[in-house]
Amino acid sequence: MAFTDDVKSSKKTPLKLFKTTINAGKHKGKSIEIPAIDTTRSSKSILRESLFNTLQFEVIDKNFVEIFGGSGSIGLEALSRGATEAYFIEHNHTAYQVLQKNAQSIDATHTHLFLGDSFEKFALVYQIVKKSGIKSYFYFDPPFSTREGMEDIYNKVLNLIAMIEPSVCEMIIVEHLTSVKMPEEIGNLVLIKFKKFGKSALSYYRYQYSSPLEV
Repeated sequence: MAFTDDVKSSKKTPLKLFKTTINAGKHKGKSIEIPAIDTTRSSKSILRESLFNTLQFEVIDKNFVEIFGGSGSIGLEALSRGATEAYFIEHNHTAYQVLQKNAQSIDATHTHLFLGDSFEKFALVYQIVKKSGIKSYFYFDPPFSTREGMEDIYNKVLNLIAMIEPSVCEMIIVEHLTSVKMPEEIGNLVLIKFKKFGKSALSYYRYQYSSPLEV
């Protein structure tokens, strides 16, 4: 497992953890811990199930990049379903420690973790997956404006997405507040599917020449 930064030791404080499980694939049934902290939140089970029902077998032999990684539940599910490598960026130290534990428990060999601000670390991770020569799925799950400076987080996410080249990208998925209307197009990327789950929603983007998804 590749760890880009070490987590500094801190005073131990009680941390409430929730658990979910991998839904399908070679690691089906294995547990994933989710920290109950403000800056990270679990993706709803129904949302995660819907995502992979949509992607089906498309993730096999592809990279999966989870920006704002949290507990890693999406990327680890992708690995279980046949993704080649999974990359995670997480800013919060507590969430990162839980992510480390989950990655070690599920698939230490094919997980690559990066501690730091997603907007600062993204270029590094992007260059790594670009050099791999394997197309990647990019999953953006920005926090719901939970800390100072996050007011324009969706605009910042769109700027990151605009950096991604067609030769590197298989698909981009954004998990966002249902109340936030995502654009129909981001450069040459087009919105091909939108689905809401209460307060959360998923928007799927592909380059214009790509095949549409079943909706």
